[in-house]
Amino acid sequence: MTIPLSWVLALSAVVFGIGVIGLLTRRNILILLMSLELILNAANINLVAFSHYLHSMRGNVIVVFTIAVAAAEAAVGLAILLSLFRNRRTVNLDEVREMKG
Repeated sequence: MTIPLSWVLALSAVVFGIGVIGLLTRRNILILLMSLELILNAANINLVAFSHYLHSMRGNVIVVFTIAVAAAEAAVGLAILLSLFRNRRTVNLDEVREMKG
């Protein structure tokens, strides 16, 4: 039994929507990073779904590179977040106007 492509695309749209809503409504940097990860995962779901239904491995290869880029983005983002918290004692974007000390 295979899952219909429309269901997978609907799941991806829901995950993407949750990520966009989180990106637009929250001011916490950690929540913004998680929302960005949700958006990237929605794209990955689409790539894997189309790769499966088109009987191609190209989408899976791109997903591996996307996951690697997302891991690097998360590492850099968390490093910036830790540095910001050490210097300003906050992770709220409204309270942080500029990076210089």
